[in-house]
Amino acid sequence: MQFELFGHKFIINRIWLIITLAAFAILIKLSYWQLQRATEKSTQLQQLAEQLQQGPVTGKGLLSAPLSEVDGLVIQDQAYWLPPYIWLLDNKILDGRVGYDVIIPVHFNDPRQLVLVNLGWMLAPSNRQQLPVPEIPAVLALDGLVRTQLGGVLLGQNLEGSQYPMRMQQVDFVALQQQLAVPLYPALIYQQQKSAFIPHYQPVVLPPEKHRGYALQWFGLALAVLGVAIAASLQPKRVTGEQNE
Repeated sequence: MQFELFGHKFIINRIWLIITLAAFAILIKLSYWQLQRATEKSTQLQQLAEQLQQGPVTGKGLLSAPLSEVDGLVIQDQAYWLPPYIWLLDNKILDGRVGYDVIIPVHFNDPRQLVLVNLGWMLAPSNRQQLPVPEIPAVLALDGLVRTQLGGVLLGQNLEGSQYPMRMQQVDFVALQQQLAVPLYPALIYQQQKSAFIPHYQPVVLPPEKHRGYALQWFGLALAVLGVAIAASLQPKRVTGEQNE
């Protein structure tokens, strides 16, 4: 296929045209996706800031609030661990070391309603087959951040073992509820106070500016692909007529 544009002749291979357009479309889509992520992160940061301005809530206040309004709340209260339940969230790396996040169910003076708490990180033993046995206090001074949107992708089996502590790949409220005899509130509290465990949770890992930068990079690559294709299809002009000596 060939055509002329602005006095220049272009010859285009149909297969390479399809490949170029497909690559261009994918790169533009990636750029748009990063812009969407930037918008989502900006909204999320704004919501977290608004929640922080409201001040901390108690455990009773958390459980009585609509679930749609608790994401990002700060909670400060005394909580009680329900033994023997301990879940070790696998493959958590902190400062280059592999470990687990320790997840436990707690209640606030009413064992008929439980909430999950991420106490923080602990180092994993060198032997993969050996699980650490964390020491959990019966009563905790809770100062944490409430999250309902956890995300994550599960690959393979989630829960491993038949006794506690139990290794876990992802926090799944439905799966954990099946192990408990009382209702589990579908939110996870990230403890912020440092204790025997190290808090490391960040509500937003990549800021909106990072996503906008990635969007610009993908867009630039899309233009580069298009530019290379156009340059490759451009045919050099032939000299016609006789040259004067």
